[in-house]
Amino acid sequence: MRLLPLGMLFLACAAQAADPLASGRQAFKRCANCHQVGPNAHSNFGPQLNGIVGRRAGTVPDFAYSPAMKKAGFIWDEKRLAAFIHDPDEVVPGTRMRFWGLMSDRQVRELVAYLRSFPAPAAPARR
Repeated sequence: MRLLPLGMLFLACAAQAADPLASGRQAFKRCANCHQVGPNAHSNFGPQLNGIVGRRAGTVPDFAYSPAMKKAGFIWDEKRLAAFIHDPDEVVPGTRMRFWGLMSDRQVRELVAYLRSFPAPAAPARR
């Protein structure tokens, strides 16, 4: 194992702190056990999260949501998504999502910014 000199380690940490998307990508590692993002994302244990900001809760077609999430009736915005990350059951009582990796407000903001960077898949062209 190769150790970085302290100065290089500091620069690497500072660069990541200056790039919220890099920090959000790092925070997403806690979510990646259940969720996916990116061009090949699909639902698995949790729904894929492409286009989450601006999407109606409980509507990804290839995921079996809890009755509570199906009935939530709201559109995900950054504020609600941040609140959900902090305490899922507070935002959607009865949700099946369990997340105990509590993050700081900064980490949650960076995670939400990272998720926002993945737009919803384009709808197939009509013929």
